[in-house]
Amino acid sequence: MTETFAITPEDIDAAARRIEGHVLRTPLVPAPRLSELTGAEVLVKHENMQATASFKERGAVNKLLSLSEAERKRGVIAMSAGNHAQAVAYHAKRFGIPATIVMPETTPLVKVENTRAHGAHVVLHGETLYEAAQKAHELAGAQRLVFVHPYDDPAVMAGQGTIAREMLADEPDLDVLIIPLGGGGLMAGNAVAAKAIKPGIELIGVETALFPSFFNAVNAQDRPIGGATLAEGIAVKTVGQLTLPIVSSLVSDIVLVGEDLIERAVNAYASLQHSLAEGAGAAGLAAMLKEPERYAGRKVGLVLCGGNIDTRLLAAIMVRELEREDRIVAFRLTSSDRPGLLGKIASLLGDEGANILEVSHGRLFLDVPAKGVSLDVTVETRGEAHSRAIEDMLAKNGFAPRRILPRGLAEPAR
Repeated sequence: MTETFAITPEDIDAAARRIEGHVLRTPLVPAPRLSELTGAEVLVKHENMQATASFKERGAVNKLLSLSEAERKRGVIAMSAGNHAQAVAYHAKRFGIPATIVMPETTPLVKVENTRAHGAHVVLHGETLYEAAQKAHELAGAQRLVFVHPYDDPAVMAGQGTIAREMLADEPDLDVLIIPLGGGGLMAGNAVAAKAIKPGIELIGVETALFPSFFNAVNAQDRPIGGATLAEGIAVKTVGQLTLPIVSSLVSDIVLVGEDLIERAVNAYASLQHSLAEGAGAAGLAAMLKEPERYAGRKVGLVLCGGNIDTRLLAAIMVRELEREDRIVAFRLTSSDRPGLLGKIASLLGDEGANILEVSHGRLFLDVPAKGVSLDVTVETRGEAHSRAIEDMLAKNGFAPRRILPRGLAEPAR
């Protein structure tokens, strides 16, 4: 590396010594079922095992322990809607440093309360992170607080870089590191660390397709930025001034992943790796699902960078994945309204090995005869082939089944 960057490998080595004993040295775990899914040899760095379930603790601890005694007494301030807020608040309390966290007014109450529970003074301001950041800078100047930036700070970047240092110490033969990209602190720190240890390693950054900030900056493009994403942890509109030169120089490619792939990856971590991954934390696996041929036969290191996902959201994602796999299927059946109809349908479905999850009657649809009835039946199946067999059975018994899809009704089975 001939370029002059904001951090050096020596800074990351110093950060590793500084944060030792304050954050967990998380395991790099072989993931045979994810390997089977993707065709690569996958190893996962489980940063979701940190005390606040995110890698953000590494940078926060390195920054806090780098402060002078006078700075520690004055206190720190940060802006964040999630993991950075909790990491700064948690470790500031441990070190006896007063902490103020500015969060957007739209931040979910559970995240606000979790941050307060760590002892921080929480200020709710603005609708967006940008407005919260402006308020944080204003308070920092007025109260002489040290601003702890979530990514564009050398001490924070160096702390995050200890991840790749540990990964390559545990598994020197890694061919590729796939790392989520938000503001770039995680990638920048780990790119410097990884390239210093193993210059030939390939670094892949991953952004949600709704927030292609680095993709635009590196490729001189102007794709639209914004939208509701599952990967809110990397939904950053503005890249870091310190992180951009590192990413531009050391990262071989930036991959954009859609919401469907992020959902699949979150589900795969839960069902195959038995691990909680938030949307941003699963972005690396989403990139592999997008282009499995790119990584086939290679040894790939994934950073599961965070596990703070709402359990209701996770449940919804897992059900949606069952629907994608045709393991939960809904049919609309039409028949004459007669006694015993529901029992007959239940018997037919039971004989076919389908588990009924929900049934609803409809007698007022105008496309149903006056003496007819429409039934929406949701069943659990063993997969696509089983679903087709159930549909064929219902058709043969005169129920004219139509699949109920997210976009509407499918045509009747023939």
